Amino acid sequence: MAENQNINQKLEQLTSENTEFKREVSLFSGVNVLAGIMVGSGIFYLGSYVLIRSGMSMGLALIVWVIAGLISLLSGLCYAELGTMMPKSGGAYIYLREAYGERVAFMNGFAGFFISSSGSIAGLAVAFPNALNAFFPMTEWQQKALGVSLIVLLTLFNIRGVKLGAIIQDIFTVAKIVPIAVIIVFGLFMGQQTPDLSVIPASNPSIPSLIGMVAFAVVSSLWAYTGWTNINVISEEIKNPKKNIPLAIIISIVAVMSLYVVFNFAIFRTVPVDVMQSMFAEGDYFVGTKAATILFGNFGKTLVGVGMAVSIFGALNGCVMVFPRSYYAMAKDGLFLPSFRKLHPTYKTPVSALIASMIVSSALVCTRNLNQITSLVVFSGFIFNSLTFYAVVVLRKKYPDLNRPYKVWAYPFTVILIILVNIGLMANTFIEDPVTSIIGLVVPAAAFVLYPVVKKANQKMMKAE
Repeated sequence: MAENQNINQKLEQLTSENTEFKREVSLFSGVNVLAGIMVGSGIFYLGSYVLIRSGMSMGLALIVWVIAGLISLLSGLCYAELGTMMPKSGGAYIYLREAYGERVAFMNGFAGFFISSSGSIAGLAVAFPNALNAFFPMTEWQQKALGVSLIVLLTLFNIRGVKLGAIIQDIFTVAKIVPIAVIIVFGLFMGQQTPDLSVIPASNPSIPSLIGMVAFAVVSSLWAYTGWTNINVISEEIKNPKKNIPLAIIISIVAVMSLYVVFNFAIFRTVPVDVMQSMFAEGDYFVGTKAATILFGNFGKTLVGVGMAVSIFGALNGCVMVFPRSYYAMAKDGLFLPSFRKLHPTYKTPVSALIASMIVSSALVCTRNLNQITSLVVFSGFIFNSLTFYAVVVLRKKYPDLNRPYKVWAYPFTVILIILVNIGLMANTFIEDPVTSIIGLVVPAAAFVLYPVVKKANQKMMKAE
């Protein structure tokens, strides 16, 4: 009887919208948080990697962008069901804990703290000075110093409250769309090229080779969509979460997918194929910059530089804002330092978690380059995203009577499909980059071993308070 009462109390707590946080993030700001994180500097250069991996087939490259968008949308629908069922800060950590237990959830949070979440922040902080380097030449350590300074600045802003962080996100998300929209409009109507939209590469690969080619290209484009999970992390700060979480996920992913497809088509309308091939041969992948230069001359280069800086700044702010909420949720379970579970008495933000995230991200900026960081982030994401998607199935069986304001379309086929896609992409990434993939496995494995030690130590500290 007492056990049933405890379970009911736990479920009531999980599904309740009561919170210590302030609910100050509207649907508009929620969409901007997701879109702002997804649309970073990658829009100006990731299309090059997608095109190269698509065998220089423009038609296939555009299809790859759509495939990656649909994968992200189907993935987002899983998170929409989980987020509306359990509108609690922490996102995937909460869902993994309820589906598989604390140990698996700890592995995800541990990997996020040291690799994926902190790595995303570090990667954007490294990319920002790279975008400015053409205008203001800097040494490697000057770039790193600027990246660390940005992390510190945005951490201080977000300590002052989620509302201030959301306002910054709104401003920079809207601002970053301006240069992108200018390139799209002028590229579509002033571009002199007629893109060959054939979906078969000139190399005429076999069907198995074509499938492998598409999978490898999708991995590149998925990096440009990374960030759609983050509205769930701040669930307790979203106004009307049971309505606005799924809306924010669907609106942002569809809008970003449309933006990527149209932007890349505008690039194809503007930059000749032979020019792109020459750029790639020289190691220059910024075709967005080249398109703007063709359209507007030197002003175009400046336009893209400003656009990239604004895009990165907005994405970086979104990451700094949301990721520490996961560490807050872990600390409440005794799986992180007790100070991480304390909110600022006035601003209601997890100050210690924000500062810890700042320190680890800054350390990564100082010790890793952009390519190393992004590869680690993507592979780690495949592992825990797959487990989170399957959590939809586990929790439907475990808690069949819980209120689900939103349910995944075409369940269970959607969930099974997205899990298989993630496993396939993870296997493909392991084949293409085994060293980085092994590192991405070692960190969660270390967390598996450390779990009982960390929990015991933190529980002692909590009792001593």
